[in-house]
Amino acid sequence: QTILKRMGELHLEIIVDRMKREFKVEANVGAPQVAYRETISQVFDEDYTHKKQSGGSGQYAHIVGRIEPMPEDSPEPFVFEEKIVGGRIPKNFIPSIEKGLRESIIKGPVAEYPVVQTKVVVEDGSYHDVDSSDRAFQTCARDCFRIMFPEAKPVLLEPIMKLEIEVPETFQGTVTGDLISRRGLINSSEMKDRTAQLIADVPLAETFGYATDLRSMTQGQGTFTMELACYRKVPASIQEEIVAEKKKQ
Repeated sequence: QTILKRMGELHLEIIVDRMKREFKVEANVGAPQVAYRETISQVFDEDYTHKKQSGGSGQYAHIVGRIEPMPEDSPEPFVFEEKIVGGRIPKNFIPSIEKGLRESIIKGPVAEYPVVQTKVVVEDGSYHDVDSSDRAFQTCARDCFRIMFPEAKPVLLEPIMKLEIEVPETFQGTVTGDLISRRGLINSSEMKDRTAQLIADVPLAETFGYATDLRSMTQGQGTFTMELACYRKVPASIQEEIVAEKKKQ
């Protein structure tokens, strides 16, 4: 299976069409999937010890830290910060902790979507002269993250698309009502030469099939453009459906 990543349904259709026309590649194409993200909504502190003994040298790592949300406009999706003093954890193990955490954010604990807008601060810990290792601290960081994230009130974020739509005046009410039914938010509405120009924010999940639907609503006279606006929190009821569906898969 190959996953194609594009801005929206139309972009995906163009790529698939090129595969067939230019490269003569036939493919079974599945339904489009939304690129959700995971984040947290509150701070959570954790004191976690990874200890394993199985003959010979074992594994030991101890981390004390917290996970906290970051602003929506953060330039980096994930930030790692260490505030360890007094050599409680040797400096050579710090990169191992960060590596373990960064491996964890690739697939979040909620529904295996990438983690964003999240910061982890490691403040303390301990080590063992014999049993501590890079591997032990990586494992400790991953397990610690899996504990902290679900306790920090995780939420799913969905891509919100900016739609700019032009339709004849007579179809403005129908198109506006349809946008609202798609959980859309109308930002502006102007009339120019008996043509309504609408700008709205609509969740990407609600835009699949919109090109066909718009043509049907406007007798083929409506046009639109679409681009990513931002990521926004998914309503709780819809999040439950998404998580349940992901678990089935």
